[in-house]
Amino acid sequence: MNNTANAAEAVPHFILHIVFASTSGHTEYVVDALTNSLKSIAPGWEIEATIAEKTQPQDLLSGDVLLLASSTWNTGGIEGQLNPHMWVLLHDKAKSVDLTGKPCACIGLGDHRYFYTARAADHLQHYVKAHHGRLIVPALKIIDEPYGQEEAVGVWGKQLVDASKPVDWS
Repeated sequence: MNNTANAAEAVPHFILHIVFASTSGHTEYVVDALTNSLKSIAPGWEIEATIAEKTQPQDLLSGDVLLLASSTWNTGGIEGQLNPHMWVLLHDKAKSVDLTGKPCACIGLGDHRYFYTARAADHLQHYVKAHHGRLIVPALKIIDEPYGQEEAVGVWGKQLVDASKPVDWS
């Protein structure tokens, strides 16, 4: 077989870079559920996941798509804040990162008992837009315990895959 035929049959190399903040384990559980779902939906994808506290600003530029995930915290006054580790990353360490044109997606977790349910998703989307990134799918909002919500995560994962495909992919 010649190189042209091999290139036509090759699956495009694609990297999803996930940056998440998880202290109770709920956000990490959702990231793991998404990763497991994507292994069957998009087997050619490489998935890199990094916790926010170990992420450097330039890491937000790696990969073909950036996915930010955080739970909603209700500390420090007004409720509906980002996980403190994600806040430090986005508003301190990476406050001047330019995401111009970068395809991005967001996941926010929250508790229905609070007025600003899953507001972390809104904060993450605001960061992407303020830094000129391009949101390619509506945010996934996981309300209350993530356990048992794997199907919803998988459905959203399929939307992410579909939105990530360049026009020239077959």
